[in-house]
Amino acid sequence: MDILISNWSGVQSLPETYIFPPERRPGDHKIPSSKDIPIIDLETINGPERAQTIQQIIKASQDFGLFQVINHGVSRELMDQTMALFKRFFASPAEFKARFYSNDLNASCRLYTSTLNYENEEVHYWRDNITHRCHPLEDHINHWPDDPPYYRKVVAEYSIEVRKFLLTILELICDGMGLESRYFEGEISKNQLVSVNHHIPCPDPSLTIGMQAHCDPNLISMLQQGDVCGLQALKDGQWVGVEPLPGAFVVIPGLQLRVISNGKLASAVHRVVTDSKESRTTIGTFLIPSNDVLIRPADGLLGSSDMLYRGYTYKEFFGTFTSNNCEAETALECFKL
Repeated sequence: MDILISNWSGVQSLPETYIFPPERRPGDHKIPSSKDIPIIDLETINGPERAQTIQQIIKASQDFGLFQVINHGVSRELMDQTMALFKRFFASPAEFKARFYSNDLNASCRLYTSTLNYENEEVHYWRDNITHRCHPLEDHINHWPDDPPYYRKVVAEYSIEVRKFLLTILELICDGMGLESRYFEGEISKNQLVSVNHHIPCPDPSLTIGMQAHCDPNLISMLQQGDVCGLQALKDGQWVGVEPLPGAFVVIPGLQLRVISNGKLASAVHRVVTDSKESRTTIGTFLIPSNDVLIRPADGLLGSSDMLYRGYTYKEFFGTFTSNNCEAETALECFKL
């Protein structure tokens, strides 16, 4: 699979098909990490500081649309083991990786490069990706890689633990916003993807990008960054770096949380820049509504305020989102009242 950048070695110059037009280039990609990105400590979430921690999550979701979480309950050993496993996968021989290359969105496990529209793109993103469908596990696990033999066991355990974590965050949001308990369980968070991006060292990070600026269309997202900078978020019209904190998860409310909260919660615009010297591997986890679930602002959050969005199915939203070049504001405008 010569189109996979993880199969390349010793790249000295950036291929022309990865050079973006000037208006889409990251420019000064070495943006300092922001000291203002909220860090939420869940260590005492079941103690007397619970209410304060919940309000920190709500405020971070309102003001920034992104926050980092420490002491989240997922063991550092499992995090490190999973990261090492995915790095090993991308370093595997091309013949092995070719078994998983697919453009089928419904595949239980698929490997691709840039985006699923690679063949029709004028310019490619500097990334490879392997995505696993994870819930329910028994429907998908037998389609995942089985080399090394413990691959499926580790990724399964990781997917279970991070799902528990994200459902905990959603339950805390319920508590903080006055929604009924378990509002976000069931069909509205049914689907789960573990999506791993890999970026090899880039000859000229100023000319290309690892992932375009975007908002996540799903319910909620989580990122395990590793130790190489690259994630940037848009705050007050300026890009800021999201520092990789050892053992932390980055949490990003998705556009469905923005709608369900009737615009009270934000979803950060974010992008990924490349590095000239080091490879970067990150593990994302996404909770996604089932296609036919009805999504609308929650009754308990309306009060005296008008409902901003009409109800729709997630399938309808995602189709609108993709047909509008994944532009969040353009897509949301189609559902405003």
